Amino acid sequence: MSDTQILSDMAGALAAARAVEPTAGDHAAPGHTHESACLNCGTSLIGSHCHACGQAAHVHKTLGAFFHDLLHGVFHFEGKIWRTLPMLVIRPGKLTREYIDGRRASYVSPIALFLFCVFLLFTTFNTLSGDLGAKMNVSVDTALANQREDLVKLEAARKEAAGDAASIAEIDRAMAETRDNIASVEKLKANGVRISNIDSSAFTTNSDIGWINDAIAKAKANPGLAIYKVQNYSYKLSWALIPISVPFLWLLFPFSRRFGVYDHTVFVTYSLCFMTLLAIVLTLLNQLKLEGLAIAGMVLPPVHMFLQLRGTYGLTKLGAWWRTWLLSMFAFTALLLFALLILVEAGG
Repeated sequence: MSDTQILSDMAGALAAARAVEPTAGDHAAPGHTHESACLNCGTSLIGSHCHACGQAAHVHKTLGAFFHDLLHGVFHFEGKIWRTLPMLVIRPGKLTREYIDGRRASYVSPIALFLFCVFLLFTTFNTLSGDLGAKMNVSVDTALANQREDLVKLEAARKEAAGDAASIAEIDRAMAETRDNIASVEKLKANGVRISNIDSSAFTTNSDIGWINDAIAKAKANPGLAIYKVQNYSYKLSWALIPISVPFLWLLFPFSRRFGVYDHTVFVTYSLCFMTLLAIVLTLLNQLKLEGLAIAGMVLPPVHMFLQLRGTYGLTKLGAWWRTWLLSMFAFTALLLFALLILVEAGG
């Protein structure tokens, strides 16, 4: 991603996190207009917010106040992060249980924290790896020229296939796909991103499943674009890890009346937040040539799962241990399903 994309994603992540918790920490502040009645519904105001519709009593009417509100929201989110992160790392079970039980004002909500962590993860990867192709020789212009050349060949083939409806339909599908690729590469060029000159021989795996073979063939034809698509869809569809993972956690407590799907969703989301932050830390350690610490850090996921399971669900050590063992296997299965989802989207 380019610097412009990173800044845009930062704004999006902060806005998304703030949208999830729009009133967290808000209070009347100097420099804002105060009203005796709600400007939204007209209800007489009692306190800093309308008790009828929830709108804040104070409004901003200057550009300075607009940016003040932006910083105000970001720093309130940040303040809650510093209360949430230590609990997420050291006492994940207590954090999850307290949030489920209703103690939420002190903590960042799971989904808001997840959005922020995903943004940090992909920003870290892009910053450390640099632009795609920064160390390579093939530019976006070359990739774009190749795609346009393919389109010209397809147009010529379509003319030669005049009268053959089946062949024309197949060529039309290929032309539509090539045009989509051209649009994607042009977008990369506009954002200042380069495409890696990756050896297509790396994509040599064959499968008995047709659509997987199709995806591999497309990756071999344009590996740089394929990797860009994988990166892009991984970022956009990261939220899908939550619904993919929740059913596996439910299997650890089948038909439980005490623990519902909501409990499992909060558990999964906070767990994914920790794993995302751990991936960031391990990446940084690897960049600092501290591979020993990075390898040692790989034992933390099952330890964290054990602590979170025991604290959230009130399990015994034995009950938490065997569920941790199963959950570790389920986690790999969920990652595999997520990878297949990305492969389908990137190869589509």
